[in-house]
Amino acid sequence: MSALVKQLRGAIGGVGVILPVVARLDWPRLQRLMRVNSLFSDKNIVRNFSDMKDMFFHTELPVKSDNPTPLPAAPQDLPQGFSFRGQEYDLDAWRRERWQSAMVVLKDGQVAYENYWLGTGPEDRRISWSMAKSFLSAAFGCAVRDGLIPSLDALVTEYAPMLKGSGYEGVTIRNVLNMASGIRFNEDYLDFHSDINRMGRVLALGGSMDGFAAGLKERARPPGSAWQYVSIDTHVLGMVLRGATRRSNADYLAETILRPLGMEADAYYLTDGFGIDFVLGGLNMRTRDYARFGLMMCNRGRVGDKQVVPEEWVRESTTHSGLEPSEDDQLTDNGQLGYGFQWWLPPEAEAGEFFAIGIYGQYIYVNQRAGVVIAVNSADRNFRDGDGRITLINIEMFREIMRSLS
Repeated sequence: MSALVKQLRGAIGGVGVILPVVARLDWPRLQRLMRVNSLFSDKNIVRNFSDMKDMFFHTELPVKSDNPTPLPAAPQDLPQGFSFRGQEYDLDAWRRERWQSAMVVLKDGQVAYENYWLGTGPEDRRISWSMAKSFLSAAFGCAVRDGLIPSLDALVTEYAPMLKGSGYEGVTIRNVLNMASGIRFNEDYLDFHSDINRMGRVLALGGSMDGFAAGLKERARPPGSAWQYVSIDTHVLGMVLRGATRRSNADYLAETILRPLGMEADAYYLTDGFGIDFVLGGLNMRTRDYARFGLMMCNRGRVGDKQVVPEEWVRESTTHSGLEPSEDDQLTDNGQLGYGFQWWLPPEAEAGEFFAIGIYGQYIYVNQRAGVVIAVNSADRNFRDGDGRITLINIEMFREIMRSLS
C-alpha cells in the first residue's frame, strides 16, 4: 500500500505522468486498499467497525427472521463501579476509555440494559472479529451431530486435502479446535511483518486464504502438545467444515445457527477474493443478535423449544482443554485464561461461565447459572495494553454487572 501511495504522490508532478499511471490502476482495488489502510485510524475506526462492506469482499447472509426471538425489556441499573486487583474502576469512565460503542445485557432472556455510544445505533451491523470463531464452533457441533464429521480425531487433511504437505499434515481436528495445531504462526497485530498481518493483506488484496493456510510449512511444536492462540487454525476448521458438508461455511452457518436464532437483521461475512468466508473474524451482525447467540449458548444450545446446538457440544466446547499454554502465551495474562473449542474461560471460571472475544474489545460473556449474557462492541485501539490485562479487567466488569442483576 505505501509503495503505491508513494508512486501516486510522485506522479503529481505533471498530468503527462499521472495519466499512464492512472490507466494502469484497478480503482476499486485501490479504493479498498486506501480504506483498509485507515481501518484502525483514530478518526475512522468506529465508523469502519460498523460498516466493513466497502473495504473487503463480502457475502450477505439472508437470515433475518419474520418473528425474531423476543428480547423483552426489563431495565435494571448497572453498578457504578467494580474492582480489579485492589484497584477501583468507575464503570462509565472505564467504558469510555475502552471506546465501547454498544452494550446489551440480558438477564433470563430479558434486556436488563441496552445502550449505544460514539454515534452508533442499534441497527449497525458490527464486525465480530474473533467472536466469529465461537460461531464456527457451534456450527461444527451441528456437523458432528449430523454425522458429517464422525470423529474429532480424524486428520484435517481427510477433509481438506489441499493441506497435504503443509504444516497441518498429521494434525487432527481436535488439535485445531483446541488451538493446539503446533503450527508456527506469529499473531502479533502490531508487527507489520507478522503472519497475522500478512494474512490480512491477503484478504484485503483478494488473495486466497486457503492458499495462505496451505503455504504454512513450519511447526513450532508437535501437534497437541500445548495451546497457542493462532487464528489461522480457525480457517483450517472452516476448510474441514466445507469439505465435510460440501457447502460454504456461510450457507451452513446460516442454516444451522443463524436462522434458528431468530435474528432481527441479516448478517454478512467478509470473504477472500475467491468467495471463501473469513470465518476466523469476518462475521458482521447487530449487537442484539450477538446477544441472541449468547442466549442460545446460555440456554445450553436451545432457542425456545428447539435444540439448535447439541447440549453435549455446548458443554464440551466451553470446557477447558487442559492443555498448558505455549511459552509465549505464558508470558501474558492470557495464560490465565482457559480455552475449549474456540471458546474462552475466565480465570477460576465457574461451571457454565465462558466468553467469546474479538480484538479491539468485542465480547459475548455468558454465565449459565446466573442466566446472564453480555454482548459488547468496541473500538478499543489500546486493547493489547498490559499483555492481556485489559481482557481480565473487562471480565471482572462483566462479573460485577452479573452479580448486580436481580
